[in-house]
Amino acid sequence: MSENIFTTKVRVLYGDTDAGGVVYNANYLRYFEMGRTELMRDHVCSYREIEERGFVLPVTECWARYKAPAFYDDLLIIETIVAEVTRIKCKFSYRILRNEQDGKRPRLLVKGFTVHAAITREGKLTRLPDEIIRRIEALQTKT
Repeated sequence: MSENIFTTKVRVLYGDTDAGGVVYNANYLRYFEMGRTELMRDHVCSYREIEERGFVLPVTECWARYKAPAFYDDLLIIETIVAEVTRIKCKFSYRILRNEQDGKRPRLLVKGFTVHAAITREGKLTRLPDEIIRRIEALQTKT
């Protein structure tokens, strides 16, 4: 992940941790969503605007690889990129890092991706508006 990386920071809340004191695994999907939502808001449009246009972008696929735990009060760096976009779907890739103390390089905790399909409110697959496709394509990382 080197081109067009969008960065969001979030501090781990106590409620995000499990009985073992580490961030509960499913909460990383929420962090993915935070990164994706802010990328879209800043560079494409808000999810509210997407919904006002009559469609939604639900997650149709997700994957995460856990490398190290995050703990309460850690400052996390969420890196988000647009990995792929077509007329009906888009794929975002993520890396979540812990901002380390004492000038150390951030540590990779989780990497993953989500795929989203455009559907109508009635649940039918639909094409993304050309304007939205162009804005998302402009962010797409070239491999």
